[in-house]
Amino acid sequence: QVRVVESGGGLVQAGGSLRLSCAASGRTFSMYDIAWFRQVLGKEREFVAVISWSGGRTYYADSVKGRFTISRDNAKNTVYLLMNGLMPEDTAVYYCAARPKSGSYLRARDDEYDYWGQGTQVTVSS
Repeated sequence: QVRVVESGGGLVQAGGSLRLSCAASGRTFSMYDIAWFRQVLGKEREFVAVISWSGGRTYYADSVKGRFTISRDNAKNTVYLLMNGLMPEDTAVYYCAARPKSGSYLRARDDEYDYWGQGTQVTVSS
């Protein structure tokens, strides 16, 4: 089992950058794939990015590809989401989620993740 806690959200102007962190507890953190999702009030939760347990594979939503970068430091039990070129439509609550490492492909559906954080608010002003 793993517990995840997000941090790093805030208010930023369009075109700016933020780095979110997902800190995890548990000695087996390196056995989990970690994903970021986001949700706007009244809308469905949306996949953003995922990184494999080793950090060797990543996958992004088309809406953030080329602007966001997901990475992990297993020695620190932390996954990062570096967000550049932020746009007002990136405004949402961002959630970190974990699941035991996948086989041949990374998962992008929220119902495939077992452990979730409380979320961190990102607001991009125009």
